[in-house]
This record gives sequence, C-alpha cells and structure tokens, in this order.
Amino acid sequence: MSRLGMLLMVLSGLALSIIPAQAQIYYPWCANYGGDMGGVSNCGFVTREQCLATISGNGGTCDPNPFYVQPPSRPAKRVRKRNVS
Repeated sequence: MSRLGMLLMVLSGLALSIIPAQAQIYYPWCANYGGDMGGVSNCGFVTREQCLATISGNGGTCDPNPFYVQPPSRPAKRVRKRNVS
C-alpha cells in the first residue's frame, strides 16, 4: 500500500473518532469579591450556602449567575405494568 493510501486511512480514522465539543458548565451562584476597581467573581457554586461559606470572613456578596440557564426538567419515568399470569 502506498504512503498516500496509508495516510488517508489514518486521517479518515481520526476524523471518525473526534468527539464533539461540550458546552461549558455554568453554576447558579457567584461569589463577588468587592472593590472599587471592579473586584473578582467566582461563579462555581451549586448552592447559595456554598457561596456564603466561601465569602465568610473575606467579605463580598453572593449573587445569582447571570449566565446560568436551568437544565430542562426530565419527564417522570413511566412505570411498566406487568401482566400477572
């Protein structure tokens, strides 16, 4: 087999194995550490309590993440009825 043929096989195999990119995860709460110069934000908190514990003693505020979009709710799982013989 020629080198070109081998190269095409390898490239086509790589192209088929590429995993699509996934979206960034946004969490619902942000810790905003104040300052007149803009401050810093950390938007990596699942609950408000986590955020409050993080800023405890440091100062700052916990605010809802403006980029967070709640995932769609999944429909309830249907229970299959069994036939009793």
